[in-house]
Amino acid sequence: MTQKQITPDALVPMDIYGDSHKIRIDLVYADAAHPENIFKTDIYRQQARLWLHKEFAAIVVRAAEIMGERWGGIFVLKDGLRTTDAQQAMQETAIVKANPQWLADGPSRLLSPPGRGGHPRGMAVDVTVEDADGTPWDMGTSFDHLTTDPADNPAARDYMSLPAHVLENRRRLEQAFNDAAQELGLPLLPLPAEWWDFRFPASYSDAYAPLSDQDLPPDMRMT
Repeated sequence: MTQKQITPDALVPMDIYGDSHKIRIDLVYADAAHPENIFKTDIYRQQARLWLHKEFAAIVVRAAEIMGERWGGIFVLKDGLRTTDAQQAMQETAIVKANPQWLADGPSRLLSPPGRGGHPRGMAVDVTVEDADGTPWDMGTSFDHLTTDPADNPAARDYMSLPAHVLENRRRLEQAFNDAAQELGLPLLPLPAEWWDFRFPASYSDAYAPLSDQDLPPDMRMT
């Protein structure tokens, strides 16, 4: 199957919605010292922006509206486009080499190899939620909680041994995304292993070729 090419003009910098929508950008992997950067290295360059494919960006924007209207939550976007170069850089970090099970094929896979998944197409987003005063919603685990045992993963969507308010917070986030995708007539996959990850299913995103930094103009590159 010949894959379609994603052109730079099909990508949306999500920081443009910061003033008009309940959306904040926190590009974790651009800062080695970020407390949520489990890789402890600068995967992205400091000037990198969080990009999403325009079709998926529409879901995120509408989901943020729903979240704000119904529950007053603000989206904090942690990651979007992750070029194949960035995926390769992640694989070379010490923490990934120490946890090869994260790369194992199957529904419990926690990290995609270069070229795989929604991120290198700008068709996946990692998102958390906070209140208007900046207080993070309790989701039971931190963003990027990559367990050493994928079979016992408290970040998984089907993990029910959590306080009622945590399960409700997760439900609200997923509901906002599901309702947005349905309104727009677009497919959606809330990634089973990670409560923070929403993406187009592979049946949709795999029709497009993944992006490397060389496919983008210099000011849009991630690494």
